[in-house]
Amino acid sequence: MGRILAIDYGLKRTGIAVSDPLRIIAGGLDTVPTAQLRQWLDRYMTAESVDIVVVGMPRRMDGSESDSYSAIAPFVEGLRRDYPDKQIVMYDERFTSVLAHRAMIDGGMKKMQRRDKAVVDKISATIILQSFMESREYAQMQGGASM
Repeated sequence: MGRILAIDYGLKRTGIAVSDPLRIIAGGLDTVPTAQLRQWLDRYMTAESVDIVVVGMPRRMDGSESDSYSAIAPFVEGLRRDYPDKQIVMYDERFTSVLAHRAMIDGGMKKMQRRDKAVVDKISATIILQSFMESREYAQMQGGASM
């Protein structure tokens, strides 16, 4: 069983999180300049066993696609083309930045540290991954099919 990798795609920076090999714990992994993301993914996918890639899908409060979706959709299609052996899943990322800031405050990070957008992106990716993993766990507990 391979890891689950989560991506919080941004126009400038992309936060990345990964599960442990048993898919129990989500952890922040890295923040990568988006221009270098494909090379980073190629290196990581070669070095680690990854079965599922979860990409945060930005949505508006009403559930419709946000403006940034137009930048993410081609990226996701490229992932599907380049990694046909991986399951690529888009997952709702509403409120992840708010939750990331809350986690930083609750964790005692100082105000200057919380301004580091790279940290926010990595924490957001971790929240996306944890939420996804919990939703899969819930579906399996209810007898639903896994993804």
